Amino acid sequence: MHSTPSSKVILITGGAKRVGAAITRALHRQHAQVMIHYHTSKAEALALVAELNALRADSAAPVQADLLHTAELPKLVEATLQRFGRLDALINNASAYYSTELGHIDEQQWQDLMGSNLKAPLFLSQAAAPALIDTQGCIVNITDMHIERPKKHYIVYSIAKAGLATLTKSLAQELSPHVRVNAVAPGPVLWPDENLEFDAVYRQQVIAQTLLKRSGEPDDIAKAVKFLVYDAPFVTGHVLAVDGGRHLSL
Repeated sequence: MHSTPSSKVILITGGAKRVGAAITRALHRQHAQVMIHYHTSKAEALALVAELNALRADSAAPVQADLLHTAELPKLVEATLQRFGRLDALINNASAYYSTELGHIDEQQWQDLMGSNLKAPLFLSQAAAPALIDTQGCIVNITDMHIERPKKHYIVYSIAKAGLATLTKSLAQELSPHVRVNAVAPGPVLWPDENLEFDAVYRQQVIAQTLLKRSGEPDDIAKAVKFLVYDAPFVTGHVLAVDGGRHLSL
């Protein structure tokens, strides 16, 4: 199944659940054909593919890979081109997130957090660049509101996401004028699964520190990604904060 010129083909990492699924659905609503990457969330990925193909035949497909294995990354691009014939946008959404307290940080945590949040986006963007240049496409990276003010006890994650913001600006330079590269920096949108640190008291503290006095929704991030892909032809090298103003009050 190859795409029609009017529809974009978009590869989304970690696109099967949580914010990634919201991004996938939002882009699909723009008539995009979506290649949904997953690592271990096979059931969620296949369910989402079935849901989207029921809405529009042959518009979604799954692809599995461990993003920590750099050699697998070009295969994601190859699979997308083989299935849909082109690539218009890459969304680097997949991310590992957990605390790493100084004194207890080990190399495995470094490899995991830096690998998923920074190394994989670099090498996947590199692999996708020729196809994106062909279509005058774009890249959107998902960073974090803590890129300028790191979150305590999250040293490695904070470094990785700050690096991703710099990678966004670097790629915007490297791939200009053919490919636009931007990022979205989410604030409090979805709390991590099964993390006792993020209890009701903590969540209320975070919301109190947010200018809009509420948490966001996954669709807030999805709308920002949609804007950068579809409605921002003169925007590149930009990190868009979608955090209810919390970056001003941290």
